[in-house]
Amino acid sequence: MGEIDMSITDALRRDVDRALQQNEVFNIVFDLAGVSFVDSSGLGVILGRYKKVTAAGGRVFLTGAAPQVRKVLELSGLLTLMEEHPSVEHVISKIS
Repeated sequence: MGEIDMSITDALRRDVDRALQQNEVFNIVFDLAGVSFVDSSGLGVILGRYKKVTAAGGRVFLTGAAPQVRKVLELSGLLTLMEEHPSVEHVISKIS
């Protein structure tokens, strides 16, 4: 399982921001399946993209979080801001 921590957050932020700039993106799905750990820098990347996307009228969805990752998302308050779904496919069917 992977981690979203300080060692990858710069690259993650850069890649997501590039995708937002190059495409007409209204919604983002963070698929957390396979993620075993998220630290505060990872939460910051997710929250920062949330602010960008929602400022443009979009939404951010979280999927596939393992129990320990979900607990961090819950304690951080991100689950009160973003919709959580069991899978990417579930989100796509909801917003299509």
